[in-house]
Amino acid sequence: EALQTADVVVHDRLVDEKILSLVHPDAELIDVGKKPGTSHSQALINDILISVGRTHGNVVRLKGGDPFVFGRGAEELIALREAGIEVDVINGITSGLAAVTQLGCPLTHRQHAQGVVLVTGHQKPGGESTDWVALGRSAQSCNLTLVIYMGAGAAQDIQSGLLQAMDASTPVALVQHATLSHQKTLVTTLAHMVQDMRSNGLGSPCIIAVGQVLESALAAAHDLAQSNE
Repeated sequence: EALQTADVVVHDRLVDEKILSLVHPDAELIDVGKKPGTSHSQALINDILISVGRTHGNVVRLKGGDPFVFGRGAEELIALREAGIEVDVINGITSGLAAVTQLGCPLTHRQHAQGVVLVTGHQKPGGESTDWVALGRSAQSCNLTLVIYMGAGAAQDIQSGLLQAMDASTPVALVQHATLSHQKTLVTTLAHMVQDMRSNGLGSPCIIAVGQVLESALAAAHDLAQSNE
């Protein structure tokens, strides 16, 4: 309903065309999607939102998944409110949850996973890198499922660190373009994660989930492979 009544829709690069087709034909579409090497700065996006927010009655800022989980939604919300612009939030489901649960796998389970950790694999230039060894130890000792966003480019570092703390046979699910028509899925083990990613051509944007709770997906993938032999 918001898209159909919007005067302006400011959208990200990964928003599916089927969603954009819901926008009223008279509305203005503004693409502020971040692309490798040619991204709009966050400051510029904030300025665009403030500008159209002041000059149009109904603006939709359309983001993929949950805008407050690695989505810069909080920064945009603060900028708009500081500019005196009223904002309503229509919640979404974050891609990390959607990617795994649509495989038919839970993220928590009374016997296999007592919690979930959402973590980004993409580091800000000059920022402190994630301690994957420490994170792996916590996941192993506390029975946690790791859900890693934006991790394709750092897959080698992620695998190397986690292997120092977790069993090499730990199931891993990788989902590229989660829930879209061109989604690609791979279920493997931590020991073979990077090798299988490369051989199957998986890259960004990709969700990487790691944990024993994915055992059912690994077993299903194994059965499928055997039936195709």
